Amino acid sequence: MQGQGHAQPVQRPPHDAVLVLLRLVFVAAGVFSLGFLAWVMMLRLAVVTRRSADYGLLVAVAAADVLSLVLLGSEPGDDVHTPGGYLGITLLFGVLLATVVYYLVADVRHFQRRREAYAAQAYGYTPPVSPYTTGMGTAPLDTRPPHTPPPIPQQPAAHPPIPAPPQRPAPARIEQVRAELDELSDYLRKHDGHHESGR
Repeated sequence: MQGQGHAQPVQRPPHDAVLVLLRLVFVAAGVFSLGFLAWVMMLRLAVVTRRSADYGLLVAVAAADVLSLVLLGSEPGDDVHTPGGYLGITLLFGVLLATVVYYLVADVRHFQRRREAYAAQAYGYTPPVSPYTTGMGTAPLDTRPPHTPPPIPQQPAAHPPIPAPPQRPAPARIEQVRAELDELSDYLRKHDGHHESGR
């Protein structure tokens, strides 16, 4: 038998305080280096999410940082006064701003999805595995539709269902049951008496 199998158990996401601290450290590294270490945020995001798009953005951010370094390094003096230098500064700060925004949004969404998946797993509900992904966002597994068993024919009920008695407060219900049990005991005593005398 081939099937989709079970989804991998979702690990518990880190505590919110740890996540906030990590986000703060990585954003601070990018900002305090004036954008030269903006690629570090993308590296962490790519490693955490394992998405190929994030790895591609990591390469793009690193290339933009290198290009801005080359443009700023080609300035003849200490001051920036050529179009290349201005382009390098604009590129450096533009990439820094875009990286910070993307990193924070993507990181928050990633861990929110993990938290939801962990909560669903903790309550006994495991989300179905998509037949088109392996859970890592890469290759398709099996494109056949899942096997569904044929429906079992229902046989009509011989007796109509007995409606449930209306709910009453507990003490009244206890008294009613007690009275019914007394009646049943009396009936059985009478019935046993007739049965023995007939022998």
